[in-house]
Amino acid sequence: MIDLPDEAAALAFGRRLAAVLRPGDAITLSGPLGAGKTTIARGLLAALGLEGEAPSPSYAIVQSYAPPEVRLPVLHVDLYRIEEEGDLLELGLDDARYDGALLVEWPERVSARVFPDALRLTLIVAADGARRLTAEVPAAWEGRWPLT
Repeated sequence: MIDLPDEAAALAFGRRLAAVLRPGDAITLSGPLGAGKTTIARGLLAALGLEGEAPSPSYAIVQSYAPPEVRLPVLHVDLYRIEEEGDLLELGLDDARYDGALLVEWPERVSARVFPDALRLTLIVAADGARRLTAEVPAAWEGRWPLT
């Protein structure tokens, strides 16, 4: 378990993720509203070179980032409003992984088989307001996890 006591810690965790992110990677971020999923994504995107704050993809569903704005292409996806797995086909997420990475919020809205090789991060909000993060680490992340 990783403690993220405040927003600065969540941003720093996102920066550490960016340091080991590779094309083809998928990272899922689960947790209740306000748990810090987008904050971690913002830290990651900032470390990849994004200037300014990344918007939440809640309404757009997919926010796309590409060089030169970031060092590698990233799709930041929010599946909260996805009602059927078939809707994912229209988003082109598989194609994005050829040369880039996926950050997926609310992955529980679809079957785990949709992102079988994803680094699965789950956030909870503790009674003191701090966030606690747990991870399910796939073989593709061996040697890169735990983050330093």
